[in-house]
Amino acid sequence: MAGFKGMGGGMGGNMNQMLKQAQKMQEEMARMQEELQTRTVDASSGGGMVQVVVSGKMELVDLKIKPEAVDPEDVEMLEDLVKAALNEGLRKAQEMTSNEMGKLTGGLKIPGLF
Repeated sequence: MAGFKGMGGGMGGNMNQMLKQAQKMQEEMARMQEELQTRTVDASSGGGMVQVVVSGKMELVDLKIKPEAVDPEDVEMLEDLVKAALNEGLRKAQEMTSNEMGKLTGGLKIPGLF
């Protein structure tokens, strides 16, 4: 029986170490998520006629439309340019978030995190 008791104690130490590592990773991921929310990415469409800045929180931070992009006879074109720029900005922000979080998790995809 003494042998089993010794093994159990060893496993408990490993489990404690694993829990500490998991807690450390969780803290690092929380810190990274906070940092990513303040970062931004730029995107544009129409050769720069429409420019957007999107945050790591997936929010539109800034939108610039050059005057020559505004044609009262073709509002649909402007709408398409805005959608294209915003979608590209959101894609870049998501990619930035995934890449940075992937560095912490070693590429492991954890549902609900990013």
